[in-house]
Amino acid sequence: MGRDAMAMAFVDLAAQQARLKPRLDAAIQRVLAHGRYVQGPEVAELEQRLAARVGVAHCIACGSGTAALQLAQMALDIGPGDEVIVPGFGFVASAESVALCGARPVYADIDPASLLLDPQGLETLITPRTRAIMPVSLFGQCADMEAIHDVAERHALTVIEDAAQSFGASRHGRASCGMSRVACTSFFPSKPLGCYGDGGALFTDDDALAACLRRLISHGDTGRYRHLQLGMNSRLDTLQAAILLVKLEAFDDEVARRQAIAERYNALLAELPLALPLRLSGNTSVYAQYTLQLEARDAVASRLHDAGIPTAIHYPRPLYCQPAVADPACRLSACKAACERVLSLPMHPYLEQGQQERVVEALGDALRGA
Repeated sequence: MGRDAMAMAFVDLAAQQARLKPRLDAAIQRVLAHGRYVQGPEVAELEQRLAARVGVAHCIACGSGTAALQLAQMALDIGPGDEVIVPGFGFVASAESVALCGARPVYADIDPASLLLDPQGLETLITPRTRAIMPVSLFGQCADMEAIHDVAERHALTVIEDAAQSFGASRHGRASCGMSRVACTSFFPSKPLGCYGDGGALFTDDDALAACLRRLISHGDTGRYRHLQLGMNSRLDTLQAAILLVKLEAFDDEVARRQAIAERYNALLAELPLALPLRLSGNTSVYAQYTLQLEARDAVASRLHDAGIPTAIHYPRPLYCQPAVADPACRLSACKAACERVLSLPMHPYLEQGQQERVVEALGDALRGA
């Protein structure tokens, strides 16, 4: 069989769309019929359903996961002269959102096995300027939120949960997005719950914070053309909310499929010389990615590419080495090692067993040839 005939998707959004297409089409047509493209009824319905699912009083939908992080910090009045602790390994939005508020991202190392923020080193990073800790729920599972909250409470700091990759996961029975004063998630198309464009949401039990966030997503507006504070234009489009409502109906089934696929990967890969994703005790994961650690990563990825197996590197360099948010003095050994070793394999709810077996066979060949 030729390579084109064996093409494999890293994330197969087309398969999901084929399953949901009649309901997606109907939902989109309803929005086109009522014409309320901004802040339409589907947005309010989505917010109510997401808040109920997480178990918090308020969900505020917004334009993206990155905007959600920045909005959270704006609502907490984080700005110039302040510091926010973020992991040194992850997507740039965590540090970028801090810098966009005029504050300074302070980079913490990660646990080398789970790749999540390591609570053990946090207190050494806290200064009189520290305002918040922003743990990232990387690859679909939460960090050790209890230990992080213990540190935050001792130093009167706020925890902002960056749950861009973990909506639908839980820790000791508590839902991701419901374990901190404010949490943020993303609905980017490739996320476990994704729309067909950019989108995000914030979650909180704090009534005053929620009211502030609702102003901030719409230019700080408190009424027609009355602007109490500087805000943003960051409202979730009604069409995207309608799409998310349809996808939410299939979400539990898709999460269960992701978890079954991850377990199958674990079994198939158990004998290969690599580190499987570590799920922390008490966690469930939605497996936004299935990310391994292995030696000779680049050579292995190249051989997989030649075999028609798509892979991704989440993430190729530490945040403190990114020019836009660099800290030249920062050196974090676990972050650096992760950037050199991580490799993500195809992961989505519609990945078939035969495709997984093909991935594993190709990976075994690649490791033997590396």
